[in-house]
Amino acid sequence: MKPEYDFKKAKRGAVVPIPKGKTRITIRIDDDVLNWFRDQVDQAGGGNYQSLMNEALRQYIRDAREPLEETLRRVIREELSQTS
Repeated sequence: MKPEYDFKKAKRGAVVPIPKGKTRITIRIDDDVLNWFRDQVDQAGGGNYQSLMNEALRQYIRDAREPLEETLRRVIREELSQTS
């Protein structure tokens, strides 16, 4: 680094502001899980693996909140619609 750099007017902080409704966190993900999400994005021709992970978590939450009876009804409807 050059000694003549002047950082007197520099500001600390994120380069890109975090959008409303988002929180920046540090998380450890197993390599195989992260690679799977990255591969899915690559196979789709691009995108953001973090958005894909976010959607997978949302789906898990929806499924976890759905009562068992509703889950069974939904699965049966899906299966019946595929056979007709």
